[in-house]
Amino acid sequence: MANPPKNTGKNWFKYFQYQEGRDTPADARNILLIVAALIATVTFQAGVAPPGGVWQEGPRPGKAIYASKKVAFYVFLISNTLALSSSILVIISLTITFPFRLEIVVAMVSMIITYGSAIFAVTPGESGRFRFVLFVALGPFVVRCLIQIFRAFKTMPAYDRIVKERMQEKNLGTERVTT
Repeated sequence: MANPPKNTGKNWFKYFQYQEGRDTPADARNILLIVAALIATVTFQAGVAPPGGVWQEGPRPGKAIYASKKVAFYVFLISNTLALSSSILVIISLTITFPFRLEIVVAMVSMIITYGSAIFAVTPGESGRFRFVLFVALGPFVVRCLIQIFRAFKTMPAYDRIVKERMQEKNLGTERVTT
């Protein structure tokens, strides 16, 4: 990496942004893997040991203390779960061609299952809301699959033919109006 410019007062942020030609895709992938791994680590730990800890005694031993504030707790759970599943999706996507990719996927899926069972253990008995949190975990994967399906559909010859026919119909419609 080249030395940063001496006068970085106004352009330091721009200097550290990814620039094609200066930065290699491998460097970008490695940095994304580090960031995704850090996010996965922090969010997993936050789910396993929720903020405020768990009740040791009393009416709810083993349940999250933070769960007494239901709305705040579920906002935390949903946000944390979304961050964890998004980071795992990034890790799986960036390592899909690596050696031992099957082992990486198995480890990531196991981590999600462990996370789910941990938050189930500390969440007070409201299974309806808990199911919603689990559906949130699927969100990034579903969105990525839909994007891939849309891209595959968009490159199909039948799709191109339909688009061309519609464009011709629109052009014919505008020609009739002008004549």
